Amino acid sequence: MNNDMSFRFALPPELRDAVEVAAADWSANHKVVRFWQKDASLWTKDGEEKWLGWIDIVERQQQDLATYAELGAEIETADFETILLLGMGGSSLCPEVLSLTFGQRDGVPGDRSSSLGCRPGFPELRIVDSTDPEQVWTARNEVNLADTLVVVASKSGSTLEPNVLKQFFFNEMKNAVGAQEAGSHFIAITDPGSKMEQVAKDDGFRYIFYGDPAIGGRFSALSPFGVVAATLAGLNTEKLLAEAAKAVASAKLEPAENPAVQLGLLLGTAANAGRDKLTIFTSPEIADLGAWMEQLVAESTGKLGKGITPVDREAIAAPEIYGKDRIFAYIRYAGTADSSQDAKVKAIEAAGHPVVTIEIADLYEIFGQFFTWEVATSVAGSVMGINPFNQPDVESAKIETKTLTAAYEETGKLPARMPALEGEGFKLFATEAYAATLKAAAPAGTLAGYLRAHLSQIHEGDYFAALAYLPMFAENEAAIQRLRHKVRDKKHVATCLGFGPRFLHSTGQDYKGGPNTGVFLQITADHSVDVEISGQKLTFGVVIDAQAAGDLAVLESRGRRAVRVHLGVDLAAGLEMLAAAMDEALW
Repeated sequence: MNNDMSFRFALPPELRDAVEVAAADWSANHKVVRFWQKDASLWTKDGEEKWLGWIDIVERQQQDLATYAELGAEIETADFETILLLGMGGSSLCPEVLSLTFGQRDGVPGDRSSSLGCRPGFPELRIVDSTDPEQVWTARNEVNLADTLVVVASKSGSTLEPNVLKQFFFNEMKNAVGAQEAGSHFIAITDPGSKMEQVAKDDGFRYIFYGDPAIGGRFSALSPFGVVAATLAGLNTEKLLAEAAKAVASAKLEPAENPAVQLGLLLGTAANAGRDKLTIFTSPEIADLGAWMEQLVAESTGKLGKGITPVDREAIAAPEIYGKDRIFAYIRYAGTADSSQDAKVKAIEAAGHPVVTIEIADLYEIFGQFFTWEVATSVAGSVMGINPFNQPDVESAKIETKTLTAAYEETGKLPARMPALEGEGFKLFATEAYAATLKAAAPAGTLAGYLRAHLSQIHEGDYFAALAYLPMFAENEAAIQRLRHKVRDKKHVATCLGFGPRFLHSTGQDYKGGPNTGVFLQITADHSVDVEISGQKLTFGVVIDAQAAGDLAVLESRGRRAVRVHLGVDLAAGLEMLAAAMDEALW
């Protein structure tokens, strides 16, 4: 196997042998050549060839460098201070990686509150990918709209979140600069013929950039959905595409010399052997890369009862904390200011856990990582016998949400649900059958008791996921991070943390369509503020409440072990109460 300094595998013998057998099969059956020929027989012959436009997108983008150079020159001389990119999932995660990796605040890469552009003279790139009303309202109030360029990124043009965000921010822009000027502050990135294309034309958007309908959202990082955002933020488009082209070239080699294919064979073979939790560690400078990897891996592989569950932002622990259901990927930046995690990863490797270490010397090599992981995930899907390019369970959650919002538009309220347990500052919801299971184990009827009964459902090989439909603010993330780590350290299982609705377009596919090994805690709360959406009966508070309810309903319909804890309007106090109940439950 390829083991150069920038790409190294450390595998237990049985896994290494299995990967070598898989590599021999790919070599003997010319599967790399067939991959580049877009041969659907590598997968399930379910139309996969229709979704392989990303394979040659780098070459096509390089042919369009003049367009990007013109765009960059215009933005550099314009008076915009901020770019707000409105998107969800594949349309926003790559731009978020760019913002948090190349944007800096006080010289610190990766800060979520980054307030400087990726290059002097260019606007700051900010991402808005939530329907939480407080988060939307905060994003609006942190910028001067008169100095802001808004990018609406939506492949299909029919996705709920970017559509309602567009309606809100376009109305706010009209109030700020006037109806005649509002369109000049907007750019659309969308597929040809989409509803968003027509909206952009009708509203006089400054530009419309077109995606490729043969590229799914999570594979779109090197298409205009990623490259336009990079150009607007001032990145060197020619350099980033050149780095991606290096990864393209290496992905065409025979398996023995092909790191992307080898990585995919490892991921798929490990998943088939029960090591189906991909734990992602990164240097702090590239920390947000894990969020992009999460969506790519989970949404591509989590279906038909199979899946690779990505575990991102879990702090590195001692080797004995980890079970035999994990594989580890360590993406290391050679120029990192914090090398302390190197020894911790080496200890995990020395304990016999499978570890892939990838080192990049230049931040622009991230663009090569995008392509490498896209290939690897596709190869893993082939090994697992699935179609890695569809996402049926994402669609099921969208349908459930639409049903609930339609009910609100007709009646003025969302369907009510009786809690299984209610106390001061909280309500707990579960299916009738699951609530009976929890009550039988928690006769005292306390929140801690019910949570103890819920967490007792976690067994070896399972994972715990906290699903928070809350503002994705640093203090909320920190509180739930502490909670997940306590579960990990007590139960010795993988843990995940997702903020809704963004995880619905990411790990949500694996949670619903993958193996039934997840134990879920959904966290919601009363809204301290709500925000109206121009032209809609719905508010952002109604939208996110419907999304949370739809998500839980689909989890429950798939027989997942799930509860929802709903907190009051004082979120900080509610999270403290939940933390105390979790501590008692884990004692």
